[in-house]
Amino acid sequence: MELLVRYLDRSDSIGSTMTQDSSLMKEATLRDDLRYYFMSPCEKYKARGQKPWKLGVQILKIVMITTQLILFGLNNQLVVSYKEENTIALKNLFLKDYSGVDEDDYCVSVYSQQRVYDSLYYVMDQYSQLGRLTVGPISYAEDEEGRFLPLVICKQFYKRGSVEPSDETYDIDAELEKACMSFNPKTVNQWRSQNSSFFDLDFYRLVDVEITFQLKGINLQTVRSRELPDCYSFYVTITFDNRCHSGMVKISLDTDSISNACRDWKISGTAQKNTHYLLVFDGFIILVCITSAILCTRSIVLAVRLLQRFSRFLNENYNRKVCEDDQREFLNCWYLLIIFSDLLAIVGSILKMEIQAKSLTSYDVCSIFLGTSTLMVWVGVIRYLGYFEKYNVLLLTMKAAFPKVLRFCCCAGMIYLGYTFCGWIVLGPYHEKNYQMNGFPMTDLQKFLLEQKDFPVAEEGSQTDINVGYSTFCCCRRVPENDDIILIS
Repeated sequence: MELLVRYLDRSDSIGSTMTQDSSLMKEATLRDDLRYYFMSPCEKYKARGQKPWKLGVQILKIVMITTQLILFGLNNQLVVSYKEENTIALKNLFLKDYSGVDEDDYCVSVYSQQRVYDSLYYVMDQYSQLGRLTVGPISYAEDEEGRFLPLVICKQFYKRGSVEPSDETYDIDAELEKACMSFNPKTVNQWRSQNSSFFDLDFYRLVDVEITFQLKGINLQTVRSRELPDCYSFYVTITFDNRCHSGMVKISLDTDSISNACRDWKISGTAQKNTHYLLVFDGFIILVCITSAILCTRSIVLAVRLLQRFSRFLNENYNRKVCEDDQREFLNCWYLLIIFSDLLAIVGSILKMEIQAKSLTSYDVCSIFLGTSTLMVWVGVIRYLGYFEKYNVLLLTMKAAFPKVLRFCCCAGMIYLGYTFCGWIVLGPYHEKNYQMNGFPMTDLQKFLLEQKDFPVAEEGSQTDINVGYSTFCCCRRVPENDDIILIS
């Protein structure tokens, strides 16, 4: 019996020793895994020889996505310039006496009834002979049956009105009425003669006249950059604004352009081959982004499992739970940022491939996806800078100071908004930047330096000689008169 007791005691001690050794081994393994998880890619390579695949994929992705963005940006720049230049061309074609520079939020202003009629008829005449005037590939829009879409003229006016400024009396019915007519570009002269009464405008009742029509165009300049051309629909609106009834009618031209894939096209040469190369390049970027997202997702899963192991260890050995600060150490927000940027890059690349194949023309949407993904990819590089001591100090400082900076911006923003509203109502209506959209008028010195031919030359000894001296570059000028020196500031 005594021998049995000794044997059982010895077995228990051996079992407890083995259990203790096993627990120590698990603890050591867990500690090693935790240390390895928080190592930098270089430290991981030195410790276990693991190659930094995620780092290599991120570097490759930065290069490729940035290259993709530049290529798409250059192409998009051609699209934007085409739209802007077409708008300028349409203003010069349809606006009478257009100087080439918008006066403010309008293009041209007229001050007499005859000028209003002349400008109105000018639009109609120019539209009727568009094919003989324009130098670009632009023409009338057609419906599904091949007929030209008409030009529509609408005038809006007060229902009833009587104004006598000399007697300081008026009688106005504020209800607005609207009358519209349309005509085919080939029958403009006949249409005008048959509907002459439509143009009898009562200017004291007239609010505005709006002319709308639709044109079609093709952007051929992309062929030079080895890109397939797009077809465009231009929705043009010309407005004669008389809402103010101040004696000045403002004429403005606005365009809304929509690009779409051409119905029937054929192109030969290097443009078609270049499109295939770009499609392959975009497909490879999608593959790299998918790989990056998989690697980051795998790292997140491993971090969650490691957190669960550490939580069980504390619960079993110390009967404690992992605090929130320690839990956040396992949640690497950089991986979430990289995964989100990968998804944006994948969607943007797919849209870009559709645009290259001329299945879609959503340039703006594609720009948003590609631009945001590129921004996040470059921001993600900060994660690797944090492994260096000097950069890490800066990142920690920014992280600690960000909440305080944000609170400061909120307080300063309240003061700024208050000042903005106060300045807008008190000083805004009288400040030259509310009506001066094209820069300040040139001074005499600026005109002289630019060798302007219209530089004002005053006769010697005239009073104009004094006025020429005023300049923003000159704080004062001395003018001798009657043996006295007068300081003009």
